[in-house]
Amino acid sequence: MTIERLGAEALERVPHGFLGRRGGVSQGITAGLNVGLGSADDPEAVRANRRLAADAISPGAALVTVHQIHSPEVRFATEAWPDHARPQADGIVTDRPGLVLGILTADCAPVLFADAEAGVVGAAHAGWKGAFGGVVEATVAEMERHGAKRSRIAAAVGPCIARRSYEVDDDFLRRFVEAEPENERFFGLGRDGHHQFDLEGFVVARLAAAGIGRVEALGEDTYSQPDRFYSYRRSTHRSEPTYGRQISLIAVPA
Repeated sequence: MTIERLGAEALERVPHGFLGRRGGVSQGITAGLNVGLGSADDPEAVRANRRLAADAISPGAALVTVHQIHSPEVRFATEAWPDHARPQADGIVTDRPGLVLGILTADCAPVLFADAEAGVVGAAHAGWKGAFGGVVEATVAEMERHGAKRSRIAAAVGPCIARRSYEVDDDFLRRFVEAEPENERFFGLGRDGHHQFDLEGFVVARLAAAGIGRVEALGEDTYSQPDRFYSYRRSTHRSEPTYGRQISLIAVPA
């Protein structure tokens, strides 16, 4: 099956793509383009998938990923790190041609950034913890340190779990509202004692508040599309022993 590559109009000037599970060589529960080094998948299949994914966006480029920890930590990449020595972070920035930045997700929101004029790109893993903790703002700040201007930065939020699929409890809601009362707008009514959280909307709002010049959201729900995307929450609800991860990638224009 051919790799499915979703693009954003906001990033049309730079090589990028939000990839799902279609394509790839993994089999079984993680069948498809599973790029998760931490999944219980054949390591050789995962490595092959990671190369296929990178080449789908920037043929021959070195893939740069981090050990994601749901944090606001961001690293600047001058070269690709070995898989066993990936720094712990949830954002990556570079201005170096020949690299392709990759963020892994399985319900969390992948965010790709570019200031095409400055030749600076970024990628962030924005789960609720990272988004709440400031990974979006930290990625923008790191881009600015290397010549980007936030008014010129375009950003796109890729496939992630949608509000209708993301049930949270009262404590979760309370944490957000106590930090900022206006955050209540990202929650819809659910069953007793529960709410539906709009992760994509929350991330878009953080981008807008950061002064990003152009923001786009793809509006794709990972949970409800098992043929297209991996989903941690869906795998958990099905009591599956492992789950795959998809990758979102961006590179500096040649």
